[in-house]
Amino acid sequence: MASFATIQKEGFTVISNSLLRYYSTLKLSEIEAMLLLQLEAFKQANNFFPSDNELSERMNLSPVEISQIIQDLIDKEIIELGQKRDKEGRITNFYDLNLLYEKLDKIIDENDANNDDQFNLTSDVEEKRKVNPLQELVRQFEIEFGRLLSPIEKQEIAAWLNIDHYNPEIVKLALREAILAQVYNFKYVDRILLNWQRHGLNTPDQIKNFLQRN
Repeated sequence: MASFATIQKEGFTVISNSLLRYYSTLKLSEIEAMLLLQLEAFKQANNFFPSDNELSERMNLSPVEISQIIQDLIDKEIIELGQKRDKEGRITNFYDLNLLYEKLDKIIDENDANNDDQFNLTSDVEEKRKVNPLQELVRQFEIEFGRLLSPIEKQEIAAWLNIDHYNPEIVKLALREAILAQVYNFKYVDRILLNWQRHGLNTPDQIKNFLQRN
C-alpha cells in the first residue's frame, strides 16, 4: 500500500472550483472536463503540450479519442492551440486554457449580477414597505374592521399622516384601542388621537406608558 510520502512525491494539482461547478453550464461532458483537468495538471508540471499518448495513459481513452476530444474543445472555443518561442528561439506548441477561464469568469460575473439584482429587488420591496405607511395602515384597518375601506376613509388615514403628522405607530395604537373597545369607526379613532394630542403624547412610548397607568 502506497504511503502518504509516496503520494506526496506525485505532487498536487491546484484545480479551479469554478471548472468543477460550471463545466455543465459550458455544455462540457464529464470526459471533456476531465481532459481539461489533465491539461491543467500537465501545465502545472511545466508540460504545456502533452502528447495524445501521455493524456491517454491517464484516461481510459485511446490516443485517437484524445485527439478528437481536443479538437472538439478547440471547435467549442474552450481551448486554443498556441505557439511561442523557447529560450533557444525554437517554436513550440502549447495548449492555451485562457478561453476556458474567460468563459468561467463570465459565468461567475453573470451569477453575481443576478444575485445583486435579486438583492436589490428584495431591498426595493422592503424599502417600499418602509416608505409607504399609508398602504400598511389601510391594510391593517381593513383586517381589523373586516371589510374594505371606502375612498373617504383612506383619505382620512392619509390626512392623519400628512396633515396632522401622526406617527403611523400611534395610529396603530389608536386603532388597537378602538378594537378593544369594540368601536369600529373612524370618528372614535380620531377622538383617541386628539385626546392623546391634548395630553402632549407625541411618541408611541409615551402613549404606551400612558395606557399602562390608566
